[in-house]
Amino acid sequence: MADCLFCRIVRREIPAAIVHEDDRALVFKDVHPQAPTHVLVVPKRHIGSLLEATEGDAALLGHLQWTASRFAQSAKLGSFRLVANNGKGAGQSVDHLHYHVLAGRPMEWPPG
Repeated sequence: MADCLFCRIVRREIPAAIVHEDDRALVFKDVHPQAPTHVLVVPKRHIGSLLEATEGDAALLGHLQWTASRFAQSAKLGSFRLVANNGKGAGQSVDHLHYHVLAGRPMEWPPG
């Protein structure tokens, strides 16, 4: 999508602090971090939300989680929270599927 914030970051039209990239995913620091470590893992291809993902996206969804795990290992995170908000009522503020990796502070339960 031409006006999607994360698509524009993927296309390098908007700067971001990128910490990992491969052919299917981009990982960058959140501009409003909620923890000492807070990065976003996004697919390079636009998918609006988990509800918009299709069966054909299953491998990509798995790759995003694997990418989050590789980032956590490379950052030497002993523990972390992986979050995907789906829809405005759940806190999704950008309509592009993304996972938050949060670490570096105690995480409470329930989260919200």
